[in-house]
Parts: sequence; structure tokens; C-alpha cells
Amino acid sequence: MLRSARKPRHLALLAVAVLVVIAFVQLGRWQLGVAEDEALREALERARSQQPVAVETVLTPHSDFPGELSTRPVVATGEFGADQVVVANRRLEGRAGFWVVAPLRVAATGATLPVLRGFVTSAADVPPVPVGQVTVTGGLAPPESPYAGEPPPEGQLGSIDTSLLVSRWPGELYNAFVFQQEQAPAPAPADLGAMERVPTPSGETGFKWRNAAYALQWWAFALFAVFMWWRIVKDDEREDAEPESPDVAEEAGREPVTGGGDNG
Repeated sequence: MLRSARKPRHLALLAVAVLVVIAFVQLGRWQLGVAEDEALREALERARSQQPVAVETVLTPHSDFPGELSTRPVVATGEFGADQVVVANRRLEGRAGFWVVAPLRVAATGATLPVLRGFVTSAADVPPVPVGQVTVTGGLAPPESPYAGEPPPEGQLGSIDTSLLVSRWPGELYNAFVFQQEQAPAPAPADLGAMERVPTPSGETGFKWRNAAYALQWWAFALFAVFMWWRIVKDDEREDAEPESPDVAEEAGREPVTGGGDNG
């Protein structure tokens, strides 16, 4: 088959097949990206369409975090405690830094809700908590797993692990935290300093299987192009290997007639 594949016409067909495969693979990858983008867009639209609800109406202190509440917009009214913590090894828009997490004593229950106030690039830039009653709006998130890496410096945490926070902050504790997006009354920019808001993650986005199916179709076409080239080469090789029929061989073996009749 290798000898047959080296024929010029088959090499030309192979070049065409390679170009077709590359094009179809890229089209499949594009459709896969469309599937992910569509799923993300729908997830963000769902999150925006949900109206914030009071945190005490969907969560109780110390209870397990329901998975369906992840990224759910909530409102919590209360007063911040001064014992903030910084969570090391965080990134925002490619920059390394820290999360600033503060305890909010929820007025309706008296329990403490961890609130992710924002991001700073230096632990020295953590602004003080606002004084007095505030209303915080943001997206719910489950507590993070215990940090298993190198212990962070003194005064810092490796994750928002409520099993550690419950021993640090007195009273009952919600088994969740909030990505703060708004605060009322709104703080002055000078009160926030260099701290920036951390956007609520988009959560589970699922997958747009219709677009994913289109991607699989393009990849199937790419495989079919390779198969067709192989089939053409194989058929050509089979034709070359077939013996000539007896009639053809006899015809080929006859000597040509060079003269006319008898010259007498």
C-alpha cells in the first residue's frame, strides 16, 4: 500500500485531505467554544434575573450548604466585627494578592456570616470595616476545603474554612460566605483604599449539547476525509495487484500483422 500511496495523484489527494482535516478540526473546536460560551451566558443571565433574598430565609447557622444556593444573590443586614482575616494566594485579573474576609453579625439571627469584602495586593492594604449597621448584597458560596499546602504566615489563612473561623469568631456561624458586590450605605472610595471587589463566580454553567454535537459532526467529517483517501489508495493497490484476464493477455501477446495478402 505504501508504494501505491506514493503515487503523485495520491500524494496530491493526501495534501487535500490534510487541509480538510485541519479545517474540520478547527471548526469543531470553534463549535465547542460556542457551546461553552452559550452555557456561560445563560448562567449569567439566570444569576442576573434572580432577585436577592434575605440570607436568613434560605440558610440557617451551622447547617449544610445546599448546592443549589451556590452564587444565589442574598442580602444581609447587620454590623461588621473588627476581626478580619486575609486569605493568602488569591488572584484577581492575573495579579497575586489576598482576599479580605470580615465577620458580619446578621441582625435577624445574631449569627455571623463571613463576607468577602474584596481583594488587595498587599496584606498591609486591608481597610477597616465600616462602623454601624450596613446592608450587604452579594452571591452565596459554600465554604472552601481546608488548606493542605504550606502554612501561610501568621495572621493569614489558606482558605475560607468555616471549621477554623468558628473557633475564631464567637457565636453561631453560617456555613457559607458571601462575595460582597454592594453595600448600603455605600462606602467612600477613600474608605476602601486599594481594595477591589471580587466578582461572584458564574457557578455551574452546564453545557450546550447542541453545539457540542455540531463539533462532533465536524470531527466525524475529518475522519471521513482520511477514510476516503485510504479507500482510494487501497482500491488502486487492489487494481494493480489483480492479474490480467486471459483475453487481455492473449491480445497483448499477438504479433502485429505487418503485410497484406500473398504477392504471388
